[in-house]
Amino acid sequence: MPEAASAVPHWRTLEDHLPLAEWDHLARSASEPNPFGESWSLLPALRRFDGGDRVELFRVRVGGELCGLMPLARQRGYYGYPIPALATWTHHNLFVGSPLVRRGFEDVFWRELFRWADANPGAALFLHLDRLTEDGPLFRALARVAESEGRAWGVVQREERALLQSELAPEEYFQASMSGKKRKELRRQHKRLSEEGTLHFERQRDDRDLDEWIVQFLALEQAGWKGRNGSALADDPGTRDWFARTLHGAAANGRLERLSLALDGRPIAMLANFIAPPGAFSFKTAFDERYARFSPGVLLQRENLDLLADPEIAWCDSCAAADHPMIERIWREKRTMVRVNVAIGGRVRRALFRQMLRAETRGKRQGA
Repeated sequence: MPEAASAVPHWRTLEDHLPLAEWDHLARSASEPNPFGESWSLLPALRRFDGGDRVELFRVRVGGELCGLMPLARQRGYYGYPIPALATWTHHNLFVGSPLVRRGFEDVFWRELFRWADANPGAALFLHLDRLTEDGPLFRALARVAESEGRAWGVVQREERALLQSELAPEEYFQASMSGKKRKELRRQHKRLSEEGTLHFERQRDDRDLDEWIVQFLALEQAGWKGRNGSALADDPGTRDWFARTLHGAAANGRLERLSLALDGRPIAMLANFIAPPGAFSFKTAFDERYARFSPGVLLQRENLDLLADPEIAWCDSCAAADHPMIERIWREKRTMVRVNVAIGGRVRRALFRQMLRAETRGKRQGA
């Protein structure tokens, strides 16, 4: 294999010198799809949310070809503790932290990242990797490389969230996942909702009327509980602009799917999926709470089961919190996401980290 080489420029510098076509090619050849790390998603997020200009993009080339990319930031604190760490950069609306790594180069990527972090730890006590898929090739490669190097590491948090993955057809899955009583109730709600006016469902994978769709989605979300507690996307100009730019980027790259349920032409439930074969990601959803008694969000998710009939899609990540009361009524599979800490630097730093890791992972499965 040709020699690997890594570089860690500031993202603004890299933005001027890394052709987007090369970045996009990496995303489409990655061992694990992650739309949140693709250029059309990550760059708008960095422009809006990296207020301190502190994010660097670790990248690996093998034989001159881009084979890995991951945003990194140096954190002064660790979940409320004054412990500095080198960490995956994330933001509030990023639900997967896996790096983009070309298939077959997983071990090379982690070896290069660990080697660079050893040489450039700064004040960081350890490397913190956020929201990796536990059953994916990247996590397995991380464990393999860390073990081969005698490097302490451990899973410090593990969380399961709903996943859609089945060989069943959409209607078969629906019947298997929900009891007859619940299906009967949903049919009743659909019938009663239809009596309120003309009910229309629409699915789109292009950019037709996208600006209007975005405005409607933001208004629908803001009118609900997120608007009341100030966490709606439209509550902040930065998140509103980021959302619009991200959806336009996804559409331009063939990654966006939009679902809408409308009553008399007015949306009452909306959903944006990111399509990243062989997976998909249920990114954002909103519904009109005035019609909550009809379960419009659940009715829309029933339509979303058609992903099971897409030959390019093997699974869909809900991107939802664990034990989500709505999506887990329908989706029965689970995806386990983990946060991992890894030793870096010299002997003293690693000894201190090992003590911290032992305390933090006591009673948990870990790698050291």
